[in-house]
Amino acid sequence: MRAVLYREIGAPSVLELVERDVPEPGPGEVRVRVHVSGVNPTDWRARSTPAWPMPYPEVIPHHDGGGVIDAVGPGVESFAPGDRVWVTLAAGGHMSGTAQEFTVLPASLVRALPENASFEVGASLGVPALTAHRALTVAENGPRRLAPKALDGTTVLVTGGAGAVGHAAIQLARWAGATVITTVSGPEKAALATAAGAHHVVDYREGDPAAEIRAVAEDGVDVVVEVAVARNIDLDLAVLKSNGTIAVYADDSPKVELDILRNLRLNTRFQFFVLFADLDRMAAAADDVTEAVRDGAMGVGTEHGLPIIRFPLAETAAAHTAVQDHAVGKVVVDPTV
Repeated sequence: MRAVLYREIGAPSVLELVERDVPEPGPGEVRVRVHVSGVNPTDWRARSTPAWPMPYPEVIPHHDGGGVIDAVGPGVESFAPGDRVWVTLAAGGHMSGTAQEFTVLPASLVRALPENASFEVGASLGVPALTAHRALTVAENGPRRLAPKALDGTTVLVTGGAGAVGHAAIQLARWAGATVITTVSGPEKAALATAAGAHHVVDYREGDPAAEIRAVAEDGVDVVVEVAVARNIDLDLAVLKSNGTIAVYADDSPKVELDILRNLRLNTRFQFFVLFADLDRMAAAADDVTEAVRDGAMGVGTEHGLPIIRFPLAETAAAHTAVQDHAVGKVVVDPTV
């Protein structure tokens, strides 16, 4: 089979296309024929960041994917060959990332992909959707699980609504009953956020975005799903409801400066989180996300607000470059071509 791997930390050029034997599943494992492999920022950062040491001498990247069960190991009763599935955290094991034609994974990292969902949807879930789920379930008095009506009466602000996590947060929050506001940086991204299902879209580069958000949420927003807290902190605090939550999942800036008195008055809850720190919570989130997919709430493609940008397996390096360069859409790799 064909696989892409790297043997050293570095630029996209360290990625190599190689031939490997098709792996066999062991006890509790399944083998998945990968149809679409999703690329996330964590994939290129793991490949390029010297402070993140390589876990193995050779690494096959990409956590997420959509495909079909090809074989099951001893003790696996939840899946059978031919089952359509989506996977996440694949790259956490030795040579098990989805940038290859077949991958072997613990069955616990695999979920059924409903028949109404494409493999592109499957490859777009994983890290983005589970991150969005976590951000929507960290409020002190909010739900820990998502389902229809779980967020009824809640107003959610999603910053960066045209990104993969922002897109998933819009869809999950709307599915769960929230009123969804999102900020974007221009008309093209506004159209995508609207297609994703946001009730209100605000261009933060134009006019008075705080006033626009307050016009929708007079008392303030309950939860902010935040991609760039250092840049957005003033806007977040200007629109946050008292006792509200700012859920921070990413930021390219190393520091954020906080006005302590202002946050005391708001009783602000900041929740910084790393997705991979709580595997039990991730498993529950994966079940919720699967239900949202089954309900038709998690579409991808331009018509659903997340264009698909596809590369063949041999051009995985170009796919990593596209993600590093902040391509607008979901970058995927196709191991079948």
